[in-house]
Amino acid sequence: MAADRDPDSGALTVLGTLDGAPDPSYLALSPTGDTLYAVSETAEGAVAAYRLTRDGLPEPAGPPVPVDANGPTHLSVFDGHVLTANYGSGSVTAVPVRPDGTLARAASSVLRHSGSGPHTPRQQGPHAHQVQPDPSGRWAVSVDLGTDSVRVCDLRDGDLVLHREFALRPGSGPRHLAFHPSGSYAYIVNELTPTVTVCRWDAPEGSLKPLTEVPLLPEAPAGDAYPSGIVVSPDGRFVWTATRGEDVLSVLAVADEGSTLRLVGTVPCVGRWPRALAASGGFLYVANERSGDVTWFAVDPATGLPRRSGSIEVPAASCVVLD
Repeated sequence: MAADRDPDSGALTVLGTLDGAPDPSYLALSPTGDTLYAVSETAEGAVAAYRLTRDGLPEPAGPPVPVDANGPTHLSVFDGHVLTANYGSGSVTAVPVRPDGTLARAASSVLRHSGSGPHTPRQQGPHAHQVQPDPSGRWAVSVDLGTDSVRVCDLRDGDLVLHREFALRPGSGPRHLAFHPSGSYAYIVNELTPTVTVCRWDAPEGSLKPLTEVPLLPEAPAGDAYPSGIVVSPDGRFVWTATRGEDVLSVLAVADEGSTLRLVGTVPCVGRWPRALAASGGFLYVANERSGDVTWFAVDPATGLPRRSGSIEVPAASCVVLD
């Protein structure tokens, strides 16, 4: 679904929908902003490209391309390739991007993860959940829920090559990572325990060092609590996360140039099963999968606390990308 966004009010207005690749669970824009990429989170696994028209609606730009893996859940654009994190197969795939933004017909590389964790049955094997470039553009960083680790890779002639792997607390279940605007710190939201791990990031070395782990909820959850999305405010003053089950947004204040997070509080996400977040222009956007909506919140610039402003219906909403 495509929507127009009012920069003053943050309001979304639906422009139209497109039937494309099945189960398009995550989206990413090209660096030029004229092509949209989507993963097909199916057993076969694929990635598709869409050209954005002048009226804002996407049009297919070629057939979906197999990623040679099961259940891709995330993707990003890195060094002339689309990278997919494949949850089911525990791997990362690279698909070359042509000069016109369309995809090559086949993947150029698949890097398979290995390992497990203490939390059964969720950690019987690797489950790559996210892959994205670091702020320097030098490295691709993948987060693996099944192995409690983060892998740093680079691309050499289209081949993904592992640089280093960094261990997090066993059983934490890291899901997604977001970088501070300074490029010196990374925040990893953990799905199996409602926490965020603060890490120091050294771009020249491609090195990640866990520092502290901060709770996302003020007290023990009453039932299911599965953190999902994480986003850092453009000015680097706040971090927001979403937790499914509890269906809340957590607000964390950033201090000490990015090395410290403090839980400010939580607010209801006004939906069910919030899966992804996006932030821009003083507004926070939440994709609520089970209630089928995208809701936007105005953010208090002093406290970082979001206040609901409106929503649109989006069946099984799982991702929001802003241009």
